[in-house]
Amino acid sequence: MAETVYTDFSDIKDELEIIQSFLKDADKRAADEADANDGIRTWVKHMREASFRIEDVIDEYHRLMHRVNPLGCRSLVCKIASLIKTLIPHHQIASEIQDIKLSIRGIKERSERYNFQISSSNSSRETENGRWRDPRLSSLFITETEVVGIEGPKEELSGWLLDGAAERTVISVVGMGGLGKTTLAKLVFESQKVSAHFDCCACVTVSQSYTVRGLLINMMEQFCRGTEDSLPQMLHKMDDRSLIIEVRQYLQHKRYLIFFDDVWQQDFSDQVEFAMPKNNKGSRIIITTRMMQVADFFKKSFLVYVHNLQLLPPNKAWELYCKKVFGFELGGNCPSELQDVSKEIVRKCKQLPLEIVAIGGLLSTKSKTIIEWQKVSQNLSLELGRNAHLTSLTKILSLSYDGLPYYLKPCILYFGLYPEDYVINHRRLTRQWIAEGFVQLQERRTPEQVAEEYLSELIQRSLVQVSNVGFEGKVQTCQVHDLLREVIIRKMKDLSFGHSVQQDSESVVVGKTRRLSIATSPNNVLRSTINPHFRAIHVFEKGGSPEHFIGILCSRSRILKVLDIQGTLLNHIPKNLGNLFHLSELYNLETLDLRETLVHEIPSEINKLKNLRHLLAFHRNFEEKYSALGSTTGVLMEKGIKNMTSLQNFYYVQVDHGGVDLIEEMKMLKQLRKLGLKHVRREHGNAISVAVVEMQYLESLNITAIAEDEIIDLNFVSTPPKLRRLHLKARLEKLPDWISKFECLVQIMMALSKLTDDPMPSLKNLPNLLKLNLLENAYDGEFLHFQNGGFKKLKELFLSHMNRVNSILIEKGALLSLERLRMEKIPCLKKVPSGIQFLDKLKVFDLVDMPDEFVTSIDPDKGHDNWIIKNVPLVLNRHWIGPKYFDYQIHTINSSYKDS
Repeated sequence: MAETVYTDFSDIKDELEIIQSFLKDADKRAADEADANDGIRTWVKHMREASFRIEDVIDEYHRLMHRVNPLGCRSLVCKIASLIKTLIPHHQIASEIQDIKLSIRGIKERSERYNFQISSSNSSRETENGRWRDPRLSSLFITETEVVGIEGPKEELSGWLLDGAAERTVISVVGMGGLGKTTLAKLVFESQKVSAHFDCCACVTVSQSYTVRGLLINMMEQFCRGTEDSLPQMLHKMDDRSLIIEVRQYLQHKRYLIFFDDVWQQDFSDQVEFAMPKNNKGSRIIITTRMMQVADFFKKSFLVYVHNLQLLPPNKAWELYCKKVFGFELGGNCPSELQDVSKEIVRKCKQLPLEIVAIGGLLSTKSKTIIEWQKVSQNLSLELGRNAHLTSLTKILSLSYDGLPYYLKPCILYFGLYPEDYVINHRRLTRQWIAEGFVQLQERRTPEQVAEEYLSELIQRSLVQVSNVGFEGKVQTCQVHDLLREVIIRKMKDLSFGHSVQQDSESVVVGKTRRLSIATSPNNVLRSTINPHFRAIHVFEKGGSPEHFIGILCSRSRILKVLDIQGTLLNHIPKNLGNLFHLSELYNLETLDLRETLVHEIPSEINKLKNLRHLLAFHRNFEEKYSALGSTTGVLMEKGIKNMTSLQNFYYVQVDHGGVDLIEEMKMLKQLRKLGLKHVRREHGNAISVAVVEMQYLESLNITAIAEDEIIDLNFVSTPPKLRRLHLKARLEKLPDWISKFECLVQIMMALSKLTDDPMPSLKNLPNLLKLNLLENAYDGEFLHFQNGGFKKLKELFLSHMNRVNSILIEKGALLSLERLRMEKIPCLKKVPSGIQFLDKLKVFDLVDMPDEFVTSIDPDKGHDNWIIKNVPLVLNRHWIGPKYFDYQIHTINSSYKDS
């Protein structure tokens, strides 16, 4: 039986490889919707569902083999017992494989019967039933009176075209689909001032299907238009080399302007460079593209200016809406009775010009009644799929998805699993990609590094918007535009990629959908049958306790790979979590994310997980004001963690539970990048020092004592060479000498240290330090001195709860890069620090619960020291009113900083 199953298993694995290759090719063809009729789409759907069944049976087989040879089972009796248990599952797997084979045979026979072929038609891209199909064409024919919000960008582009260097220059307009890149560039290109400045001009649409030969001939035809020059006819007969030479010779002595619209190919620069001579006559090339990589590639050979086109400001979005909807009536003004619903519609458009124009065009055809417009507002996502006014809108954004390389498509589809307007932590997202198997392994690089590159590429392609950037300049959070999310959700449905339950009234989709996202109460979802084929389940709703849901889930599913319940009210890990093959029998689990749940104890079985890369578990209490010891709790771990040798992130662990023995096991965790330890005692210091020295890849170390007066003495014989972040929340007898040797440190946070000597002289020369936080009695002296030349790269400084500090001096030449300064609860500091006026780059000065005398001294009306801070763009004075962590009363003293 086992041998027969193995043979069938090998055959079905080969079949899966062939089907996946077919699906990859079908996905490329699907980019041109005219190439696929409903019959072919159904055929492809059946093949995709067959691949899901094969994936499931492969996992069942692996699970079975794991049961035959379970971890820790070495005796013959144990193995025989395990083998007997697998006889029936063996038969079930064999039966399922045969059924899959029959199903695939039937799919293939139907394809032959109906003569289905995946083929492309060259003419289908041009017209469909005589109608133009490319929705981007309209952008080339919009007049300036039809657009708003382009004054600043138009002026900037015109300046780059008409002024500046004599050398050949590229002006690149970059942004997501629908922003109006083509409209802006074409209006500038056609302006009389610009066209009169150049000897010859050409506008060439590139798009995704082009030949360089065709572009050059098109270009020359425009140059020679209106003349009797017979050159364009001769060009068609030339070989490629002769054609390039001819174009170069024509342009050699001219100041030329060429507009390449809608460039997608990253190396487009290399393809056209030799046809455009460097003649130092002020020639210019304009390109529009959704991909920053296209603009960057030009920098190899051209002087390049880049304009990142942004979403419309809210006031301009409203102006555009009114112009489109009421342009031919009511004097272009929105009537009062339609104001509220109109503003709601504009808000849903999220300042994207193309969406505002398309929906405005739809509304302009409808009667001006509030009931009619409320229907549009409430059913906007439905209208996008069925209304002729809006189909071009979704097609334009679909082009960005269709143009992605195959490996990035599932990555962008994952954004559809997150709720609308959800700001996504980039590490959470990339870990999910890795767990799902989307990230291709590369030599000498971790999956995390490859996944970061994937995200960066999606950002560069203008598909993903960066929501927040950390002090190091790295992406922290991101999201997609709501309209793109609607496109993604439709793609998810078509590809059986995933399903999102947004409301209590929705039922879980039936069929082979692979992923489930729940943004409502998870227990309501139980009213529908849980699909046993789910590979990932994400729960975003905090209402109710999810233990019952997860318990039912565990009893129904065996192949789940991702269970994301971050931020839910889970109190403990259900006992039957072990039923999930990918999550707990569990040898191939990579991420266990229990952050912001109430789980406090991790069962000892977790120590068997040799492939676990990320164990994230803590809970923060935001119901009261922050404290270094009381706001964040960790989890209890049992001994045996030394087996989890793949761990990269491990936080937070309350080490008093396992003590020195638990800490000593950490020496084996040599792949750690981030380690967080809580409830540290004095006697743990040596063991921590010895263990950390073994962690050569460690980038972040967070150590918190068990009590405020617990002295922690850390003596590192050598320092982890890559340590970038150090958080020490513990009493120190003195500032450790080894801190100044961490040359890679970008962030230091210290609390409860009660240092009596000013730590600034010891820290000032750290070459890469960007952020310094001294909190909760980190320093117990009276005077802080920032010396000339110190902290050259520091961007953020946070000084808090220093009970004895009464004077701070910032010398001229210190803190030259400082952008944000925060001071909180320094009761004896009655005077603003001398030297703030020298901090030319300071953008934000944030005061929290500072003495009244201090705040009064910088008051704009009566403060004698206001002159010291008058050049700081944003000065805030906060007062905590409680009881929760974020409960502040805020008064703005200065306000001219845009990004505040």
